[in-house]
Amino acid sequence: MYKVLIIDDEEPLREAIRILGDWKGLGVDEVLEATDGKMGLEMIANHSIDLVMVDMKMPGMSGAELLQVLEQDYPDLPAIVISGYNDFEYTRQAIRSKVVDYLLKPINRLDLNAALRKAVDLLEARRVRESEFINRNITLNMSLPKLKEKMYLSIIDRSFRSQTNEAFLPLIGADDPDNRFAVVVLRMLNMEKIRKARFHSDVDLLHFAVGNMLNEIAGEYFQAFSFASPKLDRELIVILTMKGAYQEDIAYRSLHQMNKALAALQDLLGIVAVAGIGTPCESIMEIASSYETAKAAINGIDLLKLKGYFVANAVTKSANEGYPVTGRMQMFRAALESGNTAGAKSILSEELRKWGGADLFTLGDADQSLSRFIILMNDMSLELGVPRDKLPLMEEHPVRFMGLSDDFASYEQFSRLLEDALHFYLEQIRLTLSANRPFEIGDIKAYIDNRYYEDIKISMFADKYFLSREYIMKLFKQQFGCGIHEYVQRIRMDKAKELLDDPSLKIQDISEMLGYKDKNYFSKAFRNYFSISPTEYRTAGKEG
Repeated sequence: MYKVLIIDDEEPLREAIRILGDWKGLGVDEVLEATDGKMGLEMIANHSIDLVMVDMKMPGMSGAELLQVLEQDYPDLPAIVISGYNDFEYTRQAIRSKVVDYLLKPINRLDLNAALRKAVDLLEARRVRESEFINRNITLNMSLPKLKEKMYLSIIDRSFRSQTNEAFLPLIGADDPDNRFAVVVLRMLNMEKIRKARFHSDVDLLHFAVGNMLNEIAGEYFQAFSFASPKLDRELIVILTMKGAYQEDIAYRSLHQMNKALAALQDLLGIVAVAGIGTPCESIMEIASSYETAKAAINGIDLLKLKGYFVANAVTKSANEGYPVTGRMQMFRAALESGNTAGAKSILSEELRKWGGADLFTLGDADQSLSRFIILMNDMSLELGVPRDKLPLMEEHPVRFMGLSDDFASYEQFSRLLEDALHFYLEQIRLTLSANRPFEIGDIKAYIDNRYYEDIKISMFADKYFLSREYIMKLFKQQFGCGIHEYVQRIRMDKAKELLDDPSLKIQDISEMLGYKDKNYFSKAFRNYFSISPTEYRTAGKEG
């Protein structure tokens, strides 16, 4: 769609052009107006005009002067000249300015639309040429690294078609039968920390720096090409190419060079990384399998034994089965619904202790555990009423959504990450339930009145109502004139007197009925409260 500007000081003429123009048929969606040349230039500067219609005789800046400015500042802007004077000077300027057409007043529908059609055809032809030029330049001038990256990724995801891309195969050494290949997957374990501390949060710059170092160090023996993984931004994929080598030689050299590269990354940039080396292959089309074994090698690294950088070229299968708290989600939910945050944390801590005491817990186990934990907690949070926009999406960066870093280079750091993630969900659930669960301080009093014999702690109410201990204690005292512990004591002592009046009940039985496990402790509490022992109270009652 096009935008046309009419520049004319006569309102009737502007209106006539508006009425007579076949704007819809010409693909014009907006017609603007300016009353003089100066205003017209301002609108051209601010409104992305595609075509101007200029009256040659206007007060102030004339049409001829305006065309001169347009010729210099907007040489590609087509113009249609309108004039009431068949004057040679006007015509000469119009020819010099290469206007699309020259219309004489009064304007008629046929001439106007013919001129407009000529201008629109010119615009469309120019747009086609520009599009072809851009596409041609994209094809010819596409960055070679980007083209190679695209080819490698298409081979890795098995979408590459040799016949279609045959002309590009020499770019990645696929035309040389002596070339041998291997894929390395590198994973930065402290990427978030380094990205913020040394690269001003610029992930692309971090990838560029790491890729350059890998290519340079590996390049002593290989042609190395590195690029960021499209699936996980803390991972880089490195394609190693070596000419005329045996598979054993490639395996040995790649292990040596990657150890050297990871040591340099840690020394120079502070990056702690691990790498998995894939099975060497003779054909470029086999690097998909090499990539898969490289990923499996990284996933098989034992997190329990990881100390600093590490290179793996063998796959270890974990003996770990299941994932966080899956079999205990009902307990988890019950704890969360009742406000028992300590119970929820205890369930997770028990699982973490179990994995930490296992013979093996791999990076793959950690990734899977974290991912499934987030999915389960997302589902549970939604069921408990937490709004969806308060929860992370798995296809993005769920941990970063929580305001956490997904860095972990040890089992201890992984454990803290899971604990911090749980804290995030507990807070979202707390906010939701506290908004939906009405609180009355009288509920606590009623609970004590009916269940005075239990081991009552203020923390139970704090967890249940998602309020602080201090706030509950202050509110209770304001409402009932005493603290919660004092009130529990008062209720128990009043009940104790009532029970002692029944001679059939032993003091030991009364002690247990009031929640005291020890008869002596009950007697001491009774004496402190009434300045008389339970036995003395009962004796005095008989005498009275």
